[in-house]
Amino acid sequence: MAATLRKKKPKNQSAEAQFNYNLNSHSKSKDLRSALSLYDSSTGGETAVRLSQHHFNTLLYLCSISLADPSAKDLALEHGFRIYDHMVASGVKPNEASITSVARLAAAKGDGGYAFDLVKNLIAEKSLPRLRTYDPALFCFCEKLEADRAFEVEEHMGSNGVVLEEAELAALLKVSSETGKQQKVYEYLQKLRKAVRCVRQETADVIRDWFDRFDCDGVELDVGLIRDAIARNGGGWHGLGWTGEGKWAVERGRVDVAGKCLCCGEQLACVDIAEEETEMFARSITGLALDREVKANFSEFQDWLEKNGHYEAIVDAANVGLYQQNFSEGGFSISQLDAVVKELYNRNGKKWPLIVLHNKRVRALLENASHRKFIEEWKENGALYTTPHGSNDDWYWLYAAVKLRCLLVTNDEMRDHIFELLGSSFFIKWKERHQVKYTFAKGTLKLQMPAPFSVVIQESEKGSWHVPIAGSDTEESAQTWLCITRTSSADKTPKESMTMEASENGHENCCKSHHASDISDSKTTAITGKRKERSPSHS
Repeated sequence: MAATLRKKKPKNQSAEAQFNYNLNSHSKSKDLRSALSLYDSSTGGETAVRLSQHHFNTLLYLCSISLADPSAKDLALEHGFRIYDHMVASGVKPNEASITSVARLAAAKGDGGYAFDLVKNLIAEKSLPRLRTYDPALFCFCEKLEADRAFEVEEHMGSNGVVLEEAELAALLKVSSETGKQQKVYEYLQKLRKAVRCVRQETADVIRDWFDRFDCDGVELDVGLIRDAIARNGGGWHGLGWTGEGKWAVERGRVDVAGKCLCCGEQLACVDIAEEETEMFARSITGLALDREVKANFSEFQDWLEKNGHYEAIVDAANVGLYQQNFSEGGFSISQLDAVVKELYNRNGKKWPLIVLHNKRVRALLENASHRKFIEEWKENGALYTTPHGSNDDWYWLYAAVKLRCLLVTNDEMRDHIFELLGSSFFIKWKERHQVKYTFAKGTLKLQMPAPFSVVIQESEKGSWHVPIAGSDTEESAQTWLCITRTSSADKTPKESMTMEASENGHENCCKSHHASDISDSKTTAITGKRKERSPSHS
């Protein structure tokens, strides 16, 4: 019975159909030798099969994936280039997949130049390369320590909108390190910081190897200049080049729950998006809101916020009021909302947060005498903004939190389509720094503040580096880090003491009091998450 159910090979096939059937079978089983035998027997004589782009690509792909097999590598190289030449001679246009396979063959022979030329020719034919198309040339140049050629490939990738990932950046970092190009190492460390949160162990080894061999002193910069750059960048890095003096010391260690490195004692930063990114984020929200809201309404809110921008926290009132109200007698819980508002008020030096609530909801609350007192109190203290009829209050509370650089109290995961329109390049980082979640356990409010530090590559004002290594640990306190410091400056302090305002500027522990816990247990914890504007330059 099983034999009768087995898929049978179709009868009376044309030569082309039979070739296609057999080639697909060999491709599925990754059988290079059988595929090449089929190719040789089907491309000569009167019964020769006219091969399509798909056929050539399948054969080239089989050759490229067989390079990892020592017993098949020579066979793959010998036939791969011949098949590609046949493809071109037959007038079949190679596409990105074709070029990627042949570029891998070229790199396997150590010919990164040919692999790179293939990519350039692909672009000349108006086809777009992908990361995988460039990889053979890039990795080949890096392995052969042809650093300048590798940098040329990277520049070419950028000009064609191809974004490097950790493997590519690690290769460029390694070739820069092994050829002693210290400024390039610094450049790729910064690019790595931007591209990934935690590095793989292989990348950590490359970084450690560099600092073990690098003993040049950095430039001496004014600490105010460094702090200004860190504040402008959102904290956690300055990007001004190597600083400090003395030999580097590299250790593996951990960071405590408050963000203090247990190796060197340095406090890690809670990293925000940069000032430029914040402004761009606010403009993006404005553009999308004006397309979807009544322009006059949202513009009026912007004008109002410009005149009333003193808030340290924004409350998504609908989200709080409707929390866990999905039961038969449930409704909008103004008591929950008031608990959040009062907690923020008390924790922030008697400063009111901004409550954003739709006017339809406000009108309903005013009809209830016991609820009316809350609304009136908030209005009297300038703590309530009522969004107009037909509006989506999501745009209002999000814009306010971004524009004012302050905390946002909401359990909204912000995964709706309107948030997808904003993109995710820095949205996730922004949420980690600014979103405050909450729970009500048996009626008791608990606010979960942003973490006191960010698990990302960090460069301090002293010139030290902290690099988190990817692993199985999910707890931040169990995360393994590379701690990289200058031995001669490990005990030195900056030229001037760090002030609280500088801390709020984002380059120190900007959320030190915001550890993810029940802050209701401490009545002295301030909760401001606002990043203050930089002071004017005195130059």
